[in-house]
Amino acid sequence: MNVKITSRSGICPAYETDGSAGMDLRAFLDEPIFLHPGKRTLVPTGISIELPEGYEAQIRARSGLAVKHGIGLVNGIGTIDSDYRGEIKIAMINWGEETFEIQNGDRIAQMVVARYERVRWVPSDSLEDTERGSGGFGHTGK
Repeated sequence: MNVKITSRSGICPAYETDGSAGMDLRAFLDEPIFLHPGKRTLVPTGISIELPEGYEAQIRARSGLAVKHGIGLVNGIGTIDSDYRGEIKIAMINWGEETFEIQNGDRIAQMVVARYERVRWVPSDSLEDTERGSGGFGHTGK
C-alpha cells in the first residue's frame, strides 16, 4: 500500500527487519529533551501522513526503551486517524528512575498501520449466550 508522507528531516519511518510489523519513528529535535523520572513530554517526529479511509496508524512503545530505561507512552497505544494531517508527536513518559535523554534522530516509538472496521450499533434487549458469559477479570484462574 502506498501512503503519502511529508518528512521535515527527509527520513521516513522504516521497518528494521523483514518480519517487523512496526516501523520505527524517530525524534525530530532542534535540541535534546531530558525526560525526568515520572515526567511526560510530547516528542515531535517531523512527519505527517495521509492514510486512506479504513486505516489507522497505531503508535506503540519500543520494548527496548521500556525494559532498559522504563520509557513508555502516556496513553499506552496512540491512534493516528485517517483524517489527521498534522505532525505526528509521541506522548512519552519516564517510568524509570533516571533522567532519559532523547536526541534528534533517536528511535522513540513504532508505528503499525492497520485496517479497521466501523460498527453500526444494533440496540437489543438481549445478547446471545456463550460458555464464558459475563465472566471476566481473571475468572478462569491464573
